[in-house]
Amino acid sequence: MLKILFIGDIEGRPGRKAVKACLPSLIESEELDLVVANGENAAGGFGITLDIAKELLACGIDVITMGNHTWDNRDIYNVLEHEPRVIRPANYPKGTPGQGYYLAETDKGVLVGVVNMLGQVFLEPLRCPFETADEIVTNLRRKTDLVLLDMHAEATSEKIALGWYLDGRVSAVLGTHTHVTTADERILPQGTGYITDVGMTGPINSVLGINSELVITKFKTKRPVRFEVAEGPVAFNAVLLEVDEFGRTTQIKRIRQDLEN
Repeated sequence: MLKILFIGDIEGRPGRKAVKACLPSLIESEELDLVVANGENAAGGFGITLDIAKELLACGIDVITMGNHTWDNRDIYNVLEHEPRVIRPANYPKGTPGQGYYLAETDKGVLVGVVNMLGQVFLEPLRCPFETADEIVTNLRRKTDLVLLDMHAEATSEKIALGWYLDGRVSAVLGTHTHVTTADERILPQGTGYITDVGMTGPINSVLGINSELVITKFKTKRPVRFEVAEGPVAFNAVLLEVDEFGRTTQIKRIRQDLEN
């Protein structure tokens, strides 16, 4: 049995501070075997840098997934070249820098495949996530029965459909991107853990992590506005999975911790 924590979208400096404050004690109290986090907003809300990736990995995160903001910070090319534990969506065209999956090994010597996928609905139309998942999951299952998939997508229906599509073939399908935690965590009939969105690790008093006034101004004026990560209290959002030796999730639980920033 493995205990795996998946942390929702880490938003800027406030989100990183929350990870530093919450994760070490969770690793100890929950006896975590693996920690995965979505880090596509970790650098000021847009992308990630190599220094920030190292900072998050040093906190105890084992694998960092990305999403539609993967390319927002130019340092991403440096990240993908030097840090294989940071993965970008797998359904980008062939030849794209970096990898869409990573095979992690826990201290118990158990291999866990982690896959990152980007949805197609209301986002850039990349390769079909269903077909891409077929190929990658089939290949990973030759090495391990434990596979997690971060479905970074806008549409709830697309996330749910992929969860059902992969039920019994992956340990969990975990949704990210919309930053609002959903209360639909469950275990599908064939043993795949599922949640539509893990939620954001970032500022509570905000619009998806961004200063509310700036977002309201953009909506009202219809003109470009430079977004900034909000300040104030922060929520740490994650899900805790227990996965058996056959790769089936036996328990999925939401975790939220609020902190004054």
